[in-house]
Amino acid sequence: MDLTLLWQGLLETLKLSLLSIAFSLVLGTVVGVMRVAPVAPVAVFAEGYITFFRNIPLLIVLFFVLNGLPASPLELRLSFFDTAVVGLSVYTSAYVAEVVRAGLQSLSGGQLEAARSLGMTWLNAMRYVLLPQTFAAIIPPLGSVFIALTKNTSLASTIAVPELLYQSRLVEARTFNPNILIITGLMYLAITIPGGLLVNLVESRMSLARVRR
Repeated sequence: MDLTLLWQGLLETLKLSLLSIAFSLVLGTVVGVMRVAPVAPVAVFAEGYITFFRNIPLLIVLFFVLNGLPASPLELRLSFFDTAVVGLSVYTSAYVAEVVRAGLQSLSGGQLEAARSLGMTWLNAMRYVLLPQTFAAIIPPLGSVFIALTKNTSLASTIAVPELLYQSRLVEARTFNPNILIITGLMYLAITIPGGLLVNLVESRMSLARVRR
């Protein structure tokens, strides 16, 4: 019974992590590109977005999505799981955007000029020339951001998402066995350590591919 609940919590954590990683990567990439856009209002908006979400606690974001959106003019009410996905994605996307922004600005400005001289628009130059090189270079910091996101899923327990920490606290309350938390910590390690190894493997493969070229 106890192991079943922990296993269910682990699966919920994995699902929550993967969905949040996907959404935060897309949103963060868009915001990161906006941050270096040549249109001042767009860049200022992106900078404000990044600064705002990087300087407030994730719990505030989660509770705003849970309680604030239903009370807003949108009257948007989400399930607990969807609330966690939205909160984690919006929060983490600010960190992804900053990584993407740094990666883009590390590239030579001559590449953008060369793309524009070939008739590409600024967006096409970003899409076909700069972003592919950027993602090849920012895999390690992105991996760190996503590992942090995986650990942050534990905060979803505060809004009744039955992820790993939520289930472990439920088991502890039933069995009065504090060692459950040790098992829970090991289960988080079982996610984050292979994730870090995967990031290192992808980075080394891409570095080797660049050398062979």
